[in-house]
Order: sequence, then C-alpha cells, then structure tokens
Amino acid sequence: MSKVAAELKYSAEHEWIASDGAGPTTVGVSAVAADALGDIVYVDLPEVGATITAGETCGEIESTKSVSDLYAPVTGEVTEVNTAVVEDPAVVNADPYGAGWLFKVAVASEGPLLTAAEYAAANGGEL
Repeated sequence: MSKVAAELKYSAEHEWIASDGAGPTTVGVSAVAADALGDIVYVDLPEVGATITAGETCGEIESTKSVSDLYAPVTGEVTEVNTAVVEDPAVVNADPYGAGWLFKVAVASEGPLLTAAEYAAANGGEL
C-alpha cells in the first residue's frame, strides 16, 4: 500500500500541495500516483512565470507504462521548477514527498482539495 503524507492536501488527480502559509506552495505527485505509474522517465513541467489554473492540465509525467497529465491543484503563478526532477525523473519514484517535488506556485486560490485521510480512503493509500 502506498504512503500518504498526513500533513499534505491532495487533489482528486493525485497531486499534493504543501504550504507553510508564508511563501510559495510546493506541488508534487503522490506516492499512490508514482507507484501506479511505475518507473518515471520524463516530466514536462510548467515554466517559471507561467500562470496555472486549478483543475487544468499544466504538464505531463511519462513512465515506462504510460503518459499522464499533471493537473494544477491551485491557481497562481509558477515561481520555481525542480530542475533535479527534470534531469532525473526517477527522483519522483524514490522520494515523491521530498526531493521529488515538481514546482512551486504563488497561490491566488486553491482548487477542490482532499485531506490526507480523504485521499487515502479514496485511493487505497496508507497514512
């Protein structure tokens, strides 16, 4: 069973957000999604300065099994992209809640999000 980080919020499309309330919000994909995708070999992320809209596609993740869209869990401006993940996408599989984060956003508004417990219950994850 895939780990679900209790301190994060999740979208129904398997993205997570971490916010300390002070700076940009960090976005990544859950371990549930990373495990389902298998070996991730490519990520296409939004560019710094791009505006993303909650619920709309903002990139792609490609694995040895399939290509999946990334959906923005929030609306706002991208402030940073994790270049380490672009250079070595396998980091997402190894550490989806840490070094495998995808990008940061100056949030204008959040989309519909689930608590960790709600996300785990809906997707067979483990808190």
